[in-house]
Amino acid sequence: MYEKLETRTFLAMLVGVSLAFILLMKPFFGPIFWSVAIALIFYPVREALSRRLGDRPNVVALLTLTICMVIVVIPVIILVTSLIAEGLGLYQKIQSGEIQPGEYLDKINQSFPAIEAFLAQFDIDFKELRDRAVNAFLGGSQFLARQALGFGQNTFQFFLGLALMVYLAFFLIRDGNKLVELMIRALPLGDERERLLFAKFAEVTRATVKGNLLIAIIQGALGGLIFWILGITGALLWGVVMAIVSLIPAIGASLVWVPVAIYLAAVGDVIPAIVLTAFGAIVIGLADNVLRPILVGRDTKLPDYIVLLSTLGGIVMFGINGFVMGPLVAALFMAFWGIFIREFGEVPVVTVDQESDQ
Repeated sequence: MYEKLETRTFLAMLVGVSLAFILLMKPFFGPIFWSVAIALIFYPVREALSRRLGDRPNVVALLTLTICMVIVVIPVIILVTSLIAEGLGLYQKIQSGEIQPGEYLDKINQSFPAIEAFLAQFDIDFKELRDRAVNAFLGGSQFLARQALGFGQNTFQFFLGLALMVYLAFFLIRDGNKLVELMIRALPLGDERERLLFAKFAEVTRATVKGNLLIAIIQGALGGLIFWILGITGALLWGVVMAIVSLIPAIGASLVWVPVAIYLAAVGDVIPAIVLTAFGAIVIGLADNVLRPILVGRDTKLPDYIVLLSTLGGIVMFGINGFVMGPLVAALFMAFWGIFIREFGEVPVVTVDQESDQ
């Protein structure tokens, strides 16, 4: 009896200490999460270097991390800073009156009066919709301006988080296998199940990060290129914005190029509008409709609609990290239920007659 009390007390304290540790690490969730993602994504690189260089774990981890910095981290930092700088410039032009978003919508309404009549059928006031769109545009530019100012004021905090991510990634790349084996020994789920769940976690993280980021880069580059060719102001800014919104499956970059194409048609630039529409629907849309199921859906073994819903839900719940966290939670949900069905789904049902025979 006393031993059971000791065991229960120990388990209760174990749960309590674990929850306290999780709360302690909560402020560093971003750096921890992305360091894990880096270690998983660049694991094949680490293995290839390990085969070439032999048993030199520190050197292998350092070289792997250097490759990651050159390929991913530095370009992302450059793109983010460029986006913030462009957004600050856009905000200043709006404040000075050089750019007036309301006029663009008025021109669209004047060129296509059927839009206002169509909206009126659903009791939607175009003027109210116009005001909301202008406020949303102003809010977005103000957000970028605040981020630019905040980036300057919180430079130390940003680089501290970056340094923490790189530091953790080094040890996870070097000792990741040992940590996984330690967790398999510690968790009371059964070694086979734990290996399957860890494999699914790694598989989904690699697929969503590599797939979504690759699609974002492709769509942003294509969108920025066509904007630059057509002479649209702020091609770099809109290219980066298209890369960010392309993380939303199915809709993605069309949130940017469709309104621009409508505006071009409204002001009489029919040929650029047709070119942008054709390029957006065929080339940019093809990158999403073809590559996303191949790079994300196939590798995660999730249906396309589950990828869409889990990504949207993840972004709402976890912010920008949700484009990985959402599909990850969905994949683990399906993996847990797959294990349950395989192991407990065929349990024989004991009838009343069988119980009486026993």
